[in-house]
Amino acid sequence: MEWYIKIWTPISWLYGGIVWLRNWLYDRGVFKGKTYEVPILCIGNLSVGGTGKTPMVEFLIRHLGEKHKIAVLSRGYGRKSQGFLMADENSSVADLGDEPFQIHTKFPEITVAVDADRRNGIATLLHKVKPSLILLDDAFQHRKVTPKASILLSAYGSLYAGDNYLPTGKLRDHKNQAKRADIIVVTKCPRHLSKEEKEAIREALNPKKEQLLLFSTLVYDAQLKGEVATSFQELKEKDATLVTGIANPKPLLHYLEENGWSPEHLAYRDHFFFKQKQIDLFNTKSWILTTEKDYTRLKGRVANLSYIGIRHEFLGDGEQQLLKAIAGFTKQDS
Repeated sequence: MEWYIKIWTPISWLYGGIVWLRNWLYDRGVFKGKTYEVPILCIGNLSVGGTGKTPMVEFLIRHLGEKHKIAVLSRGYGRKSQGFLMADENSSVADLGDEPFQIHTKFPEITVAVDADRRNGIATLLHKVKPSLILLDDAFQHRKVTPKASILLSAYGSLYAGDNYLPTGKLRDHKNQAKRADIIVVTKCPRHLSKEEKEAIREALNPKKEQLLLFSTLVYDAQLKGEVATSFQELKEKDATLVTGIANPKPLLHYLEENGWSPEHLAYRDHFFFKQKQIDLFNTKSWILTTEKDYTRLKGRVANLSYIGIRHEFLGDGEQQLLKAIAGFTKQDS
């Protein structure tokens, strides 16, 4: 590992310098972000993947959907389409990308759109849909848009404060840009996070006084879903294989081990588009357990397939604090 770091460290310095310069130009007003009358809530991170952005978007949809006409705008990473595209009943995972397709499937009443050009995507949504709230997914580093508020996610055990820049680390944006967040959520925390650990994290992240720092944990669904609903016990008896194509499968593996199960695990990179040779392999297994995101890319291609759903659960009164803060950001537009 040391040789790897030595070789790539100069590239990390160069990358960090370019990102710092770009942010400096925005901070000084040389480059300007566009603001909008409709409230835009950005959900993002400083690193590449693995912080739970999609479950956070789903959390917000569940809690804000009754009060707002919501539209979700994402880049649509890994999709085969180009330009602006709004999800409909004919959309596929190849059209939208796995995460937007997952959101569209779970919340068909919500407008879900993809566009790498966030300004164009917002303008098109305002013209076609006229939402009262736009959730801007994975866009913290896209400063061409200035949102009403930003939620910055950082995973427990992999805080941005202790990370390095690509390619020696996972950071894709400068650490000092955390100052732009209105709310910082440390995700994937142990359920019983001690007061001392919370204070240690607060000290490491050093948020500004006006920034709200919250903690959440991942909750896994007890009932497994898919073509046929099943249970952990049934999958254990079937000697199921776990397949993941996500940034960080460790929390899921830990959860399965806590429940007395260490299945065979076939791990692939985040957003991996499974080719026929992988599908053929999976179909030789007695049963496949996967994540909800991976399920969107495996459904209809693997015979015996189940997935486990996840959701964010805030520690303490974090949920109430978050929703109160968001109500404050959007009240004049509600």
